[in-house]
This record gives sequence, C-alpha cells and structure tokens, in this order.
Amino acid sequence: MAQLPVISLFIIEHKKVRQLVLRFPYNTDLITILRGIEGAKWSKTLRAWYLKYSPTNETVIHEAFNGIAQLDTSQLFDAAAEKPAAFPVKRNRTLGPEQRQLLNGFYKYLVGKRYSKSTIDTYLYFVADFIEFQSGRDLTTLTVRDVELFIESVFIKRKYSVSTQRQFISAIKQFSRFYPNTEISDLELTRPRKSRILPTVLSQEEMLLIISYTKNLKHRAVLALIYSCGLRISELIQLKLEHINIQRKQVFIRTAKGRKDRYVTLADSFLPLLHNYLITYRPEVYFVEGSKGGMYSASSVRKFLTKSCKAAHIKRHVTPHTLRHSYATHLIENGVGLRHIQELLGHAKPETTMIYTHVARKDLLEIKSPLDLAITHLRTTDKAEQNFLLS
Repeated sequence: MAQLPVISLFIIEHKKVRQLVLRFPYNTDLITILRGIEGAKWSKTLRAWYLKYSPTNETVIHEAFNGIAQLDTSQLFDAAAEKPAAFPVKRNRTLGPEQRQLLNGFYKYLVGKRYSKSTIDTYLYFVADFIEFQSGRDLTTLTVRDVELFIESVFIKRKYSVSTQRQFISAIKQFSRFYPNTEISDLELTRPRKSRILPTVLSQEEMLLIISYTKNLKHRAVLALIYSCGLRISELIQLKLEHINIQRKQVFIRTAKGRKDRYVTLADSFLPLLHNYLITYRPEVYFVEGSKGGMYSASSVRKFLTKSCKAAHIKRHVTPHTLRHSYATHLIENGVGLRHIQELLGHAKPETTMIYTHVARKDLLEIKSPLDLAITHLRTTDKAEQNFLLS
C-alpha cells in the first residue's frame, strides 16, 4: 500500500490574521482538493497554502484529507518548531515549554494507540485548551471538578454542542490515562447523553427529480452513484476506476471511515449511465476527476447538488450525506434487514444503523390515525344525522 503524502500544519499570523498554514511537497491531487476548499489560498510569500484559522476550518481540513494525506500536527505544539518564511510563529495558545512537551508526548501516545489523524487532532485541540485554561496551576492537582469548571466556563460560553462536549470528555479520559499523575478519575468522568437528531431524508420521487434535473452528465453520474451505493462524499472522491467491477456489479470501498473495507452493489439501472459517462469523459485514475485530472473536490459536488435541488424545487437543505441517509432509509422501507444495511454502509455498530428505523415509513404507513378510524366508523352507521364531513 502506497504511503500517504504528509502535510505539515502551522498556525501563524499573516495579514494580521491567524492563519492555518499547510506545507507539503508539490502534489497535484492535494492542490486540487485545496482549490475546492472555500477560503484556501496560495501565498507566494509563505510558499504554502493557507486559510483563516478557526476550529471549523481545522475540521474542514481534517475531513478533506481524511484517508488522502497524513496531517502532521506535532509542530502546532512544539516550541522549537521551524518558523515558516520568516514570519513569527504565533500560537493560538500561551503554553510553556513543559506544557508543550507534555502535549507532544500525548500526541505520540495517541499515534501509538492507532487513532485516526482526525481524532488525534481533535483530542490535542481540546486538551491544549484545557491545559491553557489551567495556566499557572500544578497539573498534578487537577480533579474532575476542574474538568467540570472548564466545561461551565468555556464550553457553555462558546456554545459548543453536546457531541463536541462528549468528544472533549473522551479526550480528557485518554489524557488521564497517558498522564496518571493528576487527580482526575477516569471512572468519574461522564459524558452527557447524546442528542438523537434524525437525519434529513428525501423520498424516492425527490431523488429521481434531483437526478433528472441534473443535466451535466458527470454531475448526474456522481449523484446517481452516491445515492445508489450509499457512499460518503470522501469515499466518492477517493474511488478509483480499478475498484469498480462492472461484471460483478460491485464497488470496492477501500479504507473508508474507521479503516474498514467493504463492497457495495452497483444498481442495474446505473450501468447505462456509467457506460455513457466513462465513454464521454474517459477518466484515467479516479471515477470522477477535475478538469485537469486528479482528484475531484467535495465542495464542487456540494455546489452542483445545491443547484440541482433548486432546479427540482426542493427547498430543504440537502447535502451529499442526505443522499446516503435516503439510501439507507429506502432500503429499510423495501424490507432489507438492518444487518445487511449495516454492512453496506460500513457502520461499526448496529446502533448507528438503527437511527434510520426512526425515519423509515414502512410500518408507519400501515398505521391509521384515530381520526380516520373515527370517521370511518361514523360512516358505517345508519344514522343520517351522523353524516360528518371533516371539510
């Protein structure tokens, strides 16, 4: 398996704004992805790509390069890090040498645990925030109450979501195992109850409308493949032609989320569209490629999907992941078992797949409202004065 390219991350001040800087050897695939990220720019002065630093943009970078490149975040916390292009390295936190050394050790600990780059960077971000908040204190005296005070003082003020708070607790749990010198008890740390937000799901008719209103052949093939196979956006843009087996009507999804491989089925109705697309565009490596070759950008998919939804007069907010949600829900409504759907989606836990049972209408369609039952019962009686019309 080929080694992934490495992108080094820095945080510096450029044009009087804190910027997240990405440095890597010249790579057309990585550049294509960056061109599709809103706000990402090339700087001749820095001789690197950059975008405004924020937790949101940091997450965007992690998602965009997940499985495509290794993100080296070690120098974000290293006091001896090289200063890019003669600009003073401005950290977003004021941490002492001992704190930075501790964070570098925590980084290596997480790498040794084989966590994904995205998880490692998220945990480092939260733990660095927590340590900075305890500035001047001996870390060995920290307790669970200090964790609670940090949540009350920082998380509530920043309006972080429940899921973000759960990630923070997970980060602190790992940190307490790496650095057992604190008074923080792993057993006493509890995560808040996870919010159950039902996914947005389109009807089968709406899905056909979106595809039919997508006039561009490449765009139509992309949307049809996402929906017919239930792909994540990252899986689509990383999908190579060699992993599409038309004879067996299968698509091999390699090292997807959670480092899991899986197979999904090609729809018979998609094959003529696939054939037409391949002959017309002749992609060389990836299923869908940019105008100059190389990997396609996720932002481009989101843009033309939005245009197609507008043309189809669908006013709800629709993302590529909505198509995946719809795929799973429609399978349930068509009688496919949860175990098979779990395998097709690549879910590690069946609980993740079961969320779709709450939006599927297979059984709900057979349930009659008490209002309908009452009116039906009334109409079957012989009393003329009970000839009730709801309208």
